[in-house]
Amino acid sequence: MSRPILHGREIVLGVTGGIAAYKAAMLASGLVQDGAGVTVIMTRNARKFVGTATFAALTGRPVATRSFDPRYPLGAHIELAARADVVVVAPASADFLSKTAAGAADDLLTSLLLCAECPVLVAPAMNAAMWAKPSVQRNVDRLAADGLTIVPPGTGWLSCRQQGVGRMAEPAEIAAHIRTALEARPRRRDG
Repeated sequence: MSRPILHGREIVLGVTGGIAAYKAAMLASGLVQDGAGVTVIMTRNARKFVGTATFAALTGRPVATRSFDPRYPLGAHIELAARADVVVVAPASADFLSKTAAGAADDLLTSLLLCAECPVLVAPAMNAAMWAKPSVQRNVDRLAADGLTIVPPGTGWLSCRQQGVGRMAEPAEIAAHIRTALEARPRRRDG
């Protein structure tokens, strides 16, 4: 009998600044319950919405927040990228999309993406007006062309008290995309 696809897999969950960070906590919890090992990287702005203690409790692991962290002698971006079976960024802010599309590496999360050799999934979340901007759409198109999987935002009630496109995909939908990415990726010998 085969193991469930998430069992024993290593997932790096990047969380950027946005109200949808609370959904990332639900995603992390669900992934762990399905047997995955989850390490969370939080940007400075993400920590303004949800605390690191939330993710540490849900994953049973310390949250990575700094590029230069003594727990990772080779560099957190290198060590976490090397052990990841998949990297998912949820929510992915407009700022994160812009930096990543440009190849920036000015924090732990963007540096890790430049090291990652596994599938990378990005779940954007933002105001509908921001999502509709040509610059944001260019960045999304660039990331897709670079091989990242975009988990598109949904339509509905936004934190700006308007209806529109920009809601981060629901945790179950993101988890389904993660499973699809992992199905195409062979297990490591030690996994």
